[in-house]
Amino acid sequence: MGSNRTQFGLINGIICVLLMTPNLGLSVALSSTININRQYENECDFPAIFNFGDSNSDTGGLSAVYGQAPPPYGKTFFGAPAGRYCDGRLIIDFLGGVFRELLPKEDYFTRALYTFDIGQNDLTAGYKLNMTSEQVKAYIPDVLHQFSKVVKGVYGQGGRSFWIHNTGPLGCLPYMLDRFNLTAVQIDQSGCAIPLNEVSRYYNSLLKEVVVQLRMDLPLAAITYVDIYSLKYTLITQAKKYGFDKPLVACCGIGGRYNYNNTMRCGSTEMVGGKDILIAKSCNNPSARVNWDGIHYTEAANKWLFDQITRNSLYLDPPISLEMACHKSK
Repeated sequence: MGSNRTQFGLINGIICVLLMTPNLGLSVALSSTININRQYENECDFPAIFNFGDSNSDTGGLSAVYGQAPPPYGKTFFGAPAGRYCDGRLIIDFLGGVFRELLPKEDYFTRALYTFDIGQNDLTAGYKLNMTSEQVKAYIPDVLHQFSKVVKGVYGQGGRSFWIHNTGPLGCLPYMLDRFNLTAVQIDQSGCAIPLNEVSRYYNSLLKEVVVQLRMDLPLAAITYVDIYSLKYTLITQAKKYGFDKPLVACCGIGGRYNYNNTMRCGSTEMVGGKDILIAKSCNNPSARVNWDGIHYTEAANKWLFDQITRNSLYLDPPISLEMACHKSK
């Protein structure tokens, strides 16, 4: 598995990852989706997945452009860095199942599943420029207008099946919590930043409106909207219930309340006695942690999120299983 590779390209500033999937290998969704699926005769036969997203779903694009992420990235599954900003696999890896090193055939572009997992970088970009939350909210419509143009562009090239994740709770990420001096009234009972999560929810509300409009504008498209925000917030706020610990503390890092230091991120080294020593190390058990490096989720968290997506249609609109995502809702 560690030798598998993905084809990738940088399109309109978004990492595009191609996963060749001769067999998705996905478990059948539970009863909540069975009745909905019965209205369709056949499961979808996706020969490939084209993913558009940021580093939460990038399987090699950033590493190819800027250089490989250092150890201990990749340690849990691959045993070494493997192009992912995680200790192992991402949600897109679980969606893709078994990969093959093939170039896509021409008809794959029409038959493929197009997944989108974006938003986090769009929001944090404004905060890095010292914008207020209101200023960040003000540019979100422009961001989503560009997103809509990308989807329509893919549709114009023959894409028909779209799987769109909303963005997660920004205020529950260590690198954002570490950045701001928040007052007690700005922190919820789980330790997340209320103002930042409000911005995430605002982004998602506008994204949902864009998806509704896209369904009207693209009559042949099957578009599934996935509520990743609710799933991630549930995992973070009920971590112990699901077997996780310290959801707001990075597994890999060094120092501070959240084990995150922006100047010495996961994998950072220091010269000691003439030797390059790893100082921003992994925790002992990444499988029991939600956050990997202060920015991204662990493989264990990604697997939990994937399991919820495929087992519970409450987080999907329309409430249809992944295997049926090529069908428009009736």
